[in-house]
Formats: sequence, structure tokens, C-alpha cells
Amino acid sequence: MILSVTIKHALLALLSDQPKYGLQLRQEFEEKTGEIWPLNVGQVYTTLQRLERDGLVASDGADRDGRENVFRLTDAGRTELLEWLSTPDPSSAPPRDELTIKVLIALSVPGVDVRDIVQRHRRHLVEAMQQFTRLKEDASDDDVALSLVVDAELFRLEAKVRWLDAAETRILRSGPPHNRAAVAGRTSSEEKEQEEVVR
Repeated sequence: MILSVTIKHALLALLSDQPKYGLQLRQEFEEKTGEIWPLNVGQVYTTLQRLERDGLVASDGADRDGRENVFRLTDAGRTELLEWLSTPDPSSAPPRDELTIKVLIALSVPGVDVRDIVQRHRRHLVEAMQQFTRLKEDASDDDVALSLVVDAELFRLEAKVRWLDAAETRILRSGPPHNRAAVAGRTSSEEKEQEEVVR
């Protein structure tokens, strides 16, 4: 899911070279992001209306004449775009990650095998990594946008898998002695499978 703030600034960036209409902006957004994140045209127009309300874009008002609005970037919009591009993402507080929350909650639910929960999510993530790897292999060499998006997703998914591995080890080591044997018995094939995917 794409954050609305990202869409807002992506549209500002797409308007930085010349005025455009909504459908054109949606098409260019999908092209420039490797068509990984489909964008609803309604979301584009809703965002454009907010940008116009905030003075970051201006339209020619053509929709009143039965033609489609053409939007252009204002000076305030260009300033906002440049500031967003140069501002590092906030890293002081970690985002609320659903996977992390699920594992934490599973620890306190009676009768739940946390190792099973971890392994289910791990398998799902590794399958997603395999899909992105195939997508990257099928892409043309000059499709830089797609390659960058796929690399970002592979690194993100790999980080989640590594966290699950660390969480499983930590949880089982802190439990009863029989749990420690489960950690030691973790199959090397699971680790090898992940290494093959991220190469």
C-alpha cells in the first residue's frame, strides 16, 4: 500500500517538467515505479484536489468547459517537492509493523505455538521474495525503475525474514529447555533457501 504522502509528492515530481492531466499522471507514476504499485485514478484526482486547495498545484479549470483539467506545479509546490526530497525519513520511532505486533501478541495467547506462527510468516515472505526475484529476472536490462523497486522490496522482505529468524531464536532460548532443542534442530535447508533467493 502506498502512503498518501508519497503519492502527493510523486505527483508534484511528475508535474515538475510540464503541466499534465490526471490520467497522464497516473500512467507516468506507474511507469516510473516499475508498475509495481498500481494507482487508482480516483486517488490521483482526490490528491490533486488537495494539492490545489493547498496552493501546491493549479489547474486551468477546463472541467467547467467539458474538457479535462490540466494541472501545473506552482512555486510553492516546487519548494515543497524539493524540501521533501532532501529531508531524511524520520527514524527515531519505529513504524507500527503488523508482523512485529502479531508475533508480540502471539507470545501472550494461551495455546498458540509461536514458532509455528513465525514459520508461517517466514514461508510467506520467502515466497514473495521468490516472486520478486522472478520478476527481476524477466525484466529488461534497461528497466532501471523496475530493478530499483524490486531491489528495495527484496531488501525489505529479507530484513523481515532475518527479524523472524532472530525472534524465533530469542523466544525459544528464553523458554523451557525443550525449546532450545527446537532452535538447534532448525533445518539448514530453511537458511539455504533464503540465501538462494537474495543472491
